[in-house]
Amino acid sequence: MSAALGLKIKPVTTVPADDDSDVSALINRLTAEVNQIAVDKTRSIQQITNQMKMLALNALIESSRAGAQGAGFAVVAQEVRGVGQQVETIARELETQLTKRTGDLVASIERMSQRSRGERMMDLYLNAIELIDRNLYERTCDVRWWATDSAVVDCAASPTPAAVTYASQRLGVILGAYTVYLDLWLCDLDGNVIANGRADRFRVVGQNVAHTKWFREAKSLRSGDDYVAGDVENQPLLGNAQVATYCASVRAGGQAHGVPIGVLAIHFDWEPQARAIVQGVRVGDNDKARVLLVDSNFRVIAASDGQGILSERIALSLNGQRSGFYHDRSGTMIAFHATPGYETYRGLGWYGVIVCGA
Repeated sequence: MSAALGLKIKPVTTVPADDDSDVSALINRLTAEVNQIAVDKTRSIQQITNQMKMLALNALIESSRAGAQGAGFAVVAQEVRGVGQQVETIARELETQLTKRTGDLVASIERMSQRSRGERMMDLYLNAIELIDRNLYERTCDVRWWATDSAVVDCAASPTPAAVTYASQRLGVILGAYTVYLDLWLCDLDGNVIANGRADRFRVVGQNVAHTKWFREAKSLRSGDDYVAGDVENQPLLGNAQVATYCASVRAGGQAHGVPIGVLAIHFDWEPQARAIVQGVRVGDNDKARVLLVDSNFRVIAASDGQGILSERIALSLNGQRSGFYHDRSGTMIAFHATPGYETYRGLGWYGVIVCGA
C-alpha cells in the first residue's frame, strides 16, 4: 500500500445545480404570464359587455320614450342586453377555470422542482460517502497490515529499550509516508503505550489507555483479520485533536491466529480530511446549503461551515429509510444518505446530510 491511499477527496461533479431551478423558474414565469394574459383579456371582455349592457339599457329607455314606434327596437335592445350578460358569465367562468388550471400547474411544477432538488442532493452525497467508505476501508487495511510488521511484533513480545526504539523508528517511517495519521501507538495488553511514531511531538509512552472504548474492543478481537473502527473523538493525548482511531491486535509471530500480545492503534487525522469531504460536495450557491456528516447518534462530525463539530446533534427524521429527503416545519429541505460501507468495512451507521435553506 502507498501513501496515495490517504483520504484525498476530489470535488464531486454533476450537472450544474442551477439547471433544474432555471427550467422550473422559466416554466413558472411563463405560466404566470399566461395566467395574467388570461385575466387581463377576460377583464377586457367584461368591460366591453358592461358597455354593451349600458348601451342596451339606454336603448330601452329611449325606446320607451318613443312609445309604440320604439317597441321593436326595445326587443333588439333587450336581446343585446341578454347577450352581454351571457358573454360576461362566460368570461368569468373562463377566468376562474384558467386561474385554477394555471395555479395547479404552478403547484405541480414546484413539487417536481423540489423532488428534483432533493434527489440531486441525495445523489451528490451518495457520491461523496461512497468515496469516504472506500478510503476508510483502506484505514482498516493499514492497521491490520502494520500490526504484522516484525518491529511491532518483536516490541510487543519483548519491549526492551532497543526493541522500543526500533519499533518507534519503524512507526515514524510509516508516518512519513502516510500523512493522514497523527500518530501510531503500540500498546501492551494492559493498555500501556510502549512505543509511538512521533515521540518527539507526542509524549505518550507510559500513558495508559485501557479505559478507552477502542482499546477494550481491540483487546477482544478474535483474530488478526479483525479490526476496530472507533468513533470520532477529541484525543487529549494528541493535543485534543479530532481523530478516528483504528485498532488491530498484534499477535505472536505476526500470525492472524497467533496469541494476542498487544494492540496497535492508528489515529486518523480527522478534521482536515472531514473538512475536505463536506466542502467537496458541490451544492449550488442558490441552495444555501449546509453539508454535514453525522454519526449513528446524529452527532455532527463534519460540517461545511465548521460549526457544531462533536457537539451538535441533528434531529434527523429517517422514517426507516437509508436515504431520502423531506421538509421540516420551517420549510427547510433536509436530504440524507447512509454510508453504504465498502467490502469488509461496513461503516459505523453514519449519514451524510445536506440542509438547504427554505
